[in-house]
Amino acid sequence: MLNQFTLLNLITFFFLISPSILIAQDENLLYENHIYKDNIKSVKLNSNGNYNFGTQNGVLGVKAAQPIVRLGRDQLFFSFDEMGEDAKNYVYTITHCNADWTPSNLTEMDYIDGFQEEDIDEFEYSFNTYSIYTHYNLILPNEDMRFTKSGNYLLKVYEDEDEKELAITRRFMVVEPIMKIFADMVRPAMVNKIKTHHEIDFVVSHEDFEVRNPRTELSATVLQNGRWDNAITEIRPQFTRREEQLFTYQDKIVFPAGKEFRPLDLRSFKYGSLDIQQVNLFNENYEVTLHPDKKRFSQVHLDVFDLNGDFVIENRDNLNFRIRQQNTQNIRDLERTNAELRGQGLDTIAVSFGNPGISYDVINTFEASEHDIRSEYGSVLFTLYSPTEYYDSEVYIFGGLSDWQLKPEFKMVYNPQISSYVCKPELKQGYYDYYYVTVSKKDRKMEIEDTEGSWFETENTYTILLYYRPFGVRYDKLVGVGTFSSRF
Repeated sequence: MLNQFTLLNLITFFFLISPSILIAQDENLLYENHIYKDNIKSVKLNSNGNYNFGTQNGVLGVKAAQPIVRLGRDQLFFSFDEMGEDAKNYVYTITHCNADWTPSNLTEMDYIDGFQEEDIDEFEYSFNTYSIYTHYNLILPNEDMRFTKSGNYLLKVYEDEDEKELAITRRFMVVEPIMKIFADMVRPAMVNKIKTHHEIDFVVSHEDFEVRNPRTELSATVLQNGRWDNAITEIRPQFTRREEQLFTYQDKIVFPAGKEFRPLDLRSFKYGSLDIQQVNLFNENYEVTLHPDKKRFSQVHLDVFDLNGDFVIENRDNLNFRIRQQNTQNIRDLERTNAELRGQGLDTIAVSFGNPGISYDVINTFEASEHDIRSEYGSVLFTLYSPTEYYDSEVYIFGGLSDWQLKPEFKMVYNPQISSYVCKPELKQGYYDYYYVTVSKKDRKMEIEDTEGSWFETENTYTILLYYRPFGVRYDKLVGVGTFSSRF
């Protein structure tokens, strides 16, 4: 039986080693969207796991809802695949962060109602596929874990086998909508940016809510298409009124407009798509060759409804479709224009394309979860024609498919025999948007002008995050969110 002295020593020892255990677990922790293990693929985190509908030129499309929820009202849907035969035990927790994504001064008890760590117990094995993987999913908040404060959060997922190892981190935001945001697209102040950039002004309204020192208590962050790699942060009000704050700078909240994203339809490995040149099955592995791409910097702007860089997991090979065509026009051309229409969670869709006399119904007999476990992975060969090699720059495939990061598996290699850059990443069946980008070897600056070009007509989605930290409060509250299209 332990005496009092021994028990005290054990307690002291536990508290001494606990920080070292936590440090060991989080020694590689990045407060950003990151995948720490090579066998984890297709990570998604969206609000409610749904897609927002939008229309343009009579065409109906879908765009992913960003990971932003209202405090006490909405939910987040998180999912990922682990390649391999055996399911592992994964646990998750959340960390509250400041507006700059450093850990806040709050303790877990301050912002978590429920357990501070829980298992991810919802998973399914891949079914009837050559690719062997386990699909995991999680809904937040849930009965085990709820957040009680607004602001920035980091979702941390650990593989909990012999010892905890970081697997995934994902950013999300919780808002308590106290203030309203009104945004405008304005003509860029710099003449050389008028045809290539988007500039944004916005006004914050806070009727019946006093802000004593707006220039120190309020700050804003602006995102383009949900990206954090080019976010404009720490924006303070330029002018202050009694119940309004004006963020109307010149040449400050400015983004390169880019081009509409390149589409990639990988929903069928059996029947292909207009993007696929050839599909082969070698040793139970799919090898997909795409049609070669060309640079677009000199091409005129083409108005196409895209996913603004995101991707949707979907499989059309094992699904039962009923298509009703009411005229002789090529339905594949219509599908190419409207490929982004199909999204997870949509069991039945009746579509009118806005063209007189043309309509058809697509009925999906499987539920959305079937896409997640019945879809194959394939090695996809991208080819970008380039008469000469960039000696001072590297070329990457970039977009939501790469987590908006310059990942090694998306780095392209120049093949002089075909005068092209090539790359062969592994992707799951679905519909993807992507860019080709160049990255300076000297300063790692990323550009799209040489490969894609930048046109002010491009449609982008912008999100404004408004943070409020009054005197004496230990964290940054997220008190307003505004999301709008550059077209409206």
